[in-house]
Amino acid sequence: MTATDRSVELINAAAQAAADKLAHDVVAYDVSDVLAITDVFLLASAPNDRQVKAIVDAVEEHLLKEHGAKPVRREGEREGRWVLLDYIDIVVHVQHSEERVYYGLERLWKDCPELPLPEDARATHGKAAQARAQAEAEDGR
Repeated sequence: MTATDRSVELINAAAQAAADKLAHDVVAYDVSDVLAITDVFLLASAPNDRQVKAIVDAVEEHLLKEHGAKPVRREGEREGRWVLLDYIDIVVHVQHSEERVYYGLERLWKDCPELPLPEDARATHGKAAQARAQAEAEDGR
């Protein structure tokens, strides 16, 4: 089984919204063959809690306005370190960069196919590493 057309449509819209809010390392995995509860996971990260919240708000707003999709569950918003938006067909994970490294969801889903995303979302790959390197360079001054 593969992700439905609706899931791919939603994941592309969510990825674009995340990229528009400067998310780091946006990636989508088709988990439909290994999970019965959803088709696609979208992972995105940000260097601080405020940006995590901005990305989550942008994804939620865009999917509602443009696609009529509303999450059935939203978890982790209070802490702002890892927010999960469950749309049944897709699940969006927006994590603080530190949580992303620690939990390593990519390792869990590495055997699942990665879905192609819009160019803006693909351009976010490696942004977290660049931000860490820049922060380390500034600390070393």
